[in-house]
Amino acid sequence: MASVNKAILVGHVGKDPEFRETKSGDTVANFSLATNSGYGDNKTTEWHRVVFFGKTADVIKKYVNKGDQIYVEGRISNRSYDDKEGVKRYVTEITGSSMQMLGGKSSGSGGGEESSGEDIPF
Repeated sequence: MASVNKAILVGHVGKDPEFRETKSGDTVANFSLATNSGYGDNKTTEWHRVVFFGKTADVIKKYVNKGDQIYVEGRISNRSYDDKEGVKRYVTEITGSSMQMLGGKSSGSGGGEESSGEDIPF
C-alpha cells in the first residue's frame, strides 16, 4: 500500500532565516513559520521549523525576511542530534520542496496586504 508524507503551509516567517553551507557548497536555509487557526478568543498559532536546501535556499537568502507571508510545500521529517551537553534532542521539521512568496512588498512591512498587525502572531 502506498503512503504519503506531504505538508502544505501558508504562514508568516517568524524571524529572519538563518543560513549555512553544506560541505559540498549547497546553501541551507532554516526558519520558523507561524500558521494561525480559529478566530477571536479561539485563535491559536502553531510554529513550524522549516528547512530548504540548494537553489530554493538561495532564493530565500535573497528575498525572504521576518514577517513575509509564504507558501511552503514539503515533507515532515524527524531527526535527532546531541546538544553541547551531550543530551539527545529530537526535532520535527518540514523539509521544503517548493516555496512561493505571497503578497507584494510594501515599504516597511513584510507583506503587500494592509494589516493592523492582529493577524500576525509576533
